[in-house]
Amino acid sequence: METGGLTGENDYVTRVLDGWDALPAAAWDALLAHSSDPSPFARHAYLRAMVDSGSATPETGWAPRLVTLWRGDTLQAACAVQVKSHSYGEYVFDWAWANAYAEHGLRYYPKALVAVPFTPVPGARLLAVDPAARRALLRALIGWCEAQRLSSLHLLFLLPEDVAACEAEGLMARHTVQFHWQNHDWPDWDAFLASLQQDKRKKIRQERRKVAEAGVRFRWARGRDITAADWAFFYRCYERTYLEHGNPPYLTPDFFARMARDMPEHWLLFVAERDGQPIASSLIAIDPGRRVAYGRYWGALERVDCLHFEACYYQPLQWCLAHGYRRFEGGAQGEHKMARALLPVKTTSAHWLAHPTFAEAVDRFLQREGAGVAHYLDHLAERNPLKARGA
Repeated sequence: METGGLTGENDYVTRVLDGWDALPAAAWDALLAHSSDPSPFARHAYLRAMVDSGSATPETGWAPRLVTLWRGDTLQAACAVQVKSHSYGEYVFDWAWANAYAEHGLRYYPKALVAVPFTPVPGARLLAVDPAARRALLRALIGWCEAQRLSSLHLLFLLPEDVAACEAEGLMARHTVQFHWQNHDWPDWDAFLASLQQDKRKKIRQERRKVAEAGVRFRWARGRDITAADWAFFYRCYERTYLEHGNPPYLTPDFFARMARDMPEHWLLFVAERDGQPIASSLIAIDPGRRVAYGRYWGALERVDCLHFEACYYQPLQWCLAHGYRRFEGGAQGEHKMARALLPVKTTSAHWLAHPTFAEAVDRFLQREGAGVAHYLDHLAERNPLKARGA
């Protein structure tokens, strides 16, 4: 489907495209390059792989559309919007809003979502050549939601430029907390440990000692050095993690096969071995150009005390230090990450609800929730695991 029309004072032409086949990767990725933080998760290849692998499709509750703005033959702005029939795989929870709609006999689903499926990583959502085009894109997006009679629009894990556009257009802001590690130019692992308070340093050493004394050793492989056997073993671990919690995995084996083929430079795999046999793995996404790493997926076939901490935090952080990476994002939630020097970071989403009465109620709720998040961040700041400068 393609729709056209003039948008705003700058005479953009709006086209809503049915899917990734309708927009060349070069055009999308060129827009992404204008972003202040163009993570690999916003690349055309990553987003398309979600669909083509069968992971995020209409059959699984994700129906993608591309809202695009053009001036002549030049793409000025674009975003990927999902028409959702549920709220799974988002990590910013709106179940209470959906329940409130249902209690009043109103339909909450389908709704519109601008986010990367199953990927709670802040990044570019409203791709644009400049702020004016970004705001025009957002207005076009809201107009499309109204025309489709969708209940609401949700934009998750936004960059500052997207937040500014959403605030300017009157959307409601919501804040959550993640935990990220920042490299303070520590030359090595010992220097990093020395920067921590004594109790945290002692705990990390104890946890690492338990894994080593259990006979577990690690190896890592990057990019095209990750073998087909490594990928197959990783998926066994990844699948096990989900099945142990009673759910099938979100991502299919074909998704990771596409990552190995189309984006190999963005993946780093750690494999835990005991007696020469692999027993666990963690897969880390990396951005070599920007020197940023992202904790993503993990799983184990055997239980070893503290193995999760070693595979998901200590091995990746040690690798980041050795390779000059400046940030490691630990993913959604997890206050326990602070003991590993991942510090709290506020993340922002933006929301539009078509029903004015519900919009007013949600706005009041978000104001109360926002005050609570601010208080929580203050509380976390008091528990900083790093020693005071000069201590």
